[in-house]
Amino acid sequence: MKPHPDQATDSRPVRRELWRQIYIRLGKDWKVGLLALLLLSVASATQPLLAVIMKPLLDEGFTGAQPSYIWSIPLAVVGIMLVRGVTTFLGTYLMSWVANNMLLGLRHDMFEHLLGMSDDTFRSRDRGRLLNRFTIDAGNVSGLSTEVIRVIVRESLTVVALLAVLLYMSWQLTLIVLVMLPLSVLTGRYFVRRLRRINRDTINMNAELTRVVSEGIAGQRVVKLFDGYARERERFGYVNARLRRFAMRAASADSAMSPISQFFVALSVAIVVAVALYQANHQGLTVGSFAAFMAALGQIFDPLKRLTNIAGAAQRMLVSAESVFTLIDEPVESDTGTQEVAGRFAGQIAFQAVTHRFPDASRDTLDAVTFSVQSGQTVALVGRSGSGKTTLVNMLPRFIEPSSGQILIDGVDVREFRLNALRAQLSLVSQDVVLFEGSIADNVAYGIQGDLPEARIRAALEAASLWDFVESLPEGIHTQVGNNANALSGGQRQRLAIARALIKDAPILILDEATSALDNEAERQVQASLERLMAGRTTLVIAHRLSTVQRADRIIVLDQGRIAESGTHTDLLAQGGLYASLYQLQFRDDVLDTPDRAAGEAVDA
Repeated sequence: MKPHPDQATDSRPVRRELWRQIYIRLGKDWKVGLLALLLLSVASATQPLLAVIMKPLLDEGFTGAQPSYIWSIPLAVVGIMLVRGVTTFLGTYLMSWVANNMLLGLRHDMFEHLLGMSDDTFRSRDRGRLLNRFTIDAGNVSGLSTEVIRVIVRESLTVVALLAVLLYMSWQLTLIVLVMLPLSVLTGRYFVRRLRRINRDTINMNAELTRVVSEGIAGQRVVKLFDGYARERERFGYVNARLRRFAMRAASADSAMSPISQFFVALSVAIVVAVALYQANHQGLTVGSFAAFMAALGQIFDPLKRLTNIAGAAQRMLVSAESVFTLIDEPVESDTGTQEVAGRFAGQIAFQAVTHRFPDASRDTLDAVTFSVQSGQTVALVGRSGSGKTTLVNMLPRFIEPSSGQILIDGVDVREFRLNALRAQLSLVSQDVVLFEGSIADNVAYGIQGDLPEARIRAALEAASLWDFVESLPEGIHTQVGNNANALSGGQRQRLAIARALIKDAPILILDEATSALDNEAERQVQASLERLMAGRTTLVIAHRLSTVQRADRIIVLDQGRIAESGTHTDLLAQGGLYASLYQLQFRDDVLDTPDRAAGEAVDA
């Protein structure tokens, strides 16, 4: 069962499968759940006793035939309510315990699965919907599933017990009630189907609301700078209004279901009263029997109402369960490799006829790319945007798989290595630095098992030219960086990422536009840190700013997924091809001060 969360799945087999998965989750704590249901059953069994007491109370108590009823019946009422209260509390508490245990397990499995999903899957999924599954859908599944089971068990037993009392008091009157009940059930089924559709629309729109708000928070500077207030208000207003519309439609269906059901109940009560009066006139019922019957009939309305209303909650639960289990059923990264890595890679890399095409793309992103990198070499990949540079390096850690061809490290196909063993030999510094909530030390030592000596963290920060800044902070390396380190400048964030790569000390390094977002001064500082990081490592560099690749051992120029040129900076300038064109275009106005200086530096190069 792997339906897309946005698709309608009203078929019975899908619903049965969703219930099955819910039962499996609840079954992990079946002993506690069974005890809770037994306690709730006891609570349900006590409710009809209040109606049963009415018969002897009216027939014998008020006539004085049984003087002991003066104290025994009040004590019985108190005892019944005490038992009912204690068992209801314990049963409800234990069901909540089961629900929260289920939620704990669901979110654990969802997050584990989320981390294991492939890079392609992450890029193709809506972040708002993913967040929605953790915050709303998982809670709905765990909370509503136990609520549905609790209500069904408790109220069904209550109804059965009350019906038994009704049959005992007067089977003729009870038949009238039983004839009217199916009409109420059929009416409820119509509203249940309507609620199912509305709940699915509401969940999808909640995900859209999360996405719109997330984009507004992340892009608040762009909104302010480009005066996007009206557009964002319009987007949010549309989603907000749609959510209100769905909520009102659900409220309409939910609200109509109870009064219509109650109308049929009231109709049955009216008929019962008429028949009972007829029987009373013909000596068919005593006052006590009729009072007990009406008391039991009056008590049956509330459990019937709750059973009718729980249908809406059950539909919300199933729609949320569909969303949650779709995530859990999502395919994870394919890890078919079997080889571990003994020690460190030497760092020899070979791309052999590597071709790649994204799904639904009209052409190949990479077309039979072949080149090799010797151990300790620095190879730069340059080219226009969309030429395939990032796609190529993302194949090294197997974020992306080639459509054909193979990638070798030290003569072994990367697909032969276990993913964690392969990625342990790689480090990445990109323009989009990701830092996590925690201290500077936590981020520098990210992924390192066990405690890392502060001396090593300091050495890495010094090598990344960041120690002076960190030392000036009130708490030093223990300073909290906050949400994605937004308080740090772009250069400081880059150097923190470099320090993290230095701590990992991997033999192969990927630099993906590591200085593209920095000003000239910050770029010089980061470039010096990068040179220390690159020393003795096999390095693949992607750069639009060609000043960062001039010292590379080899520069490979990609154009439309193919290798157009290859050589050193000096050789490629002398060829006067694509690289020279890109270089001259980039540095003609904003890097060199004057044409004379440009000519001089070109000769020196």
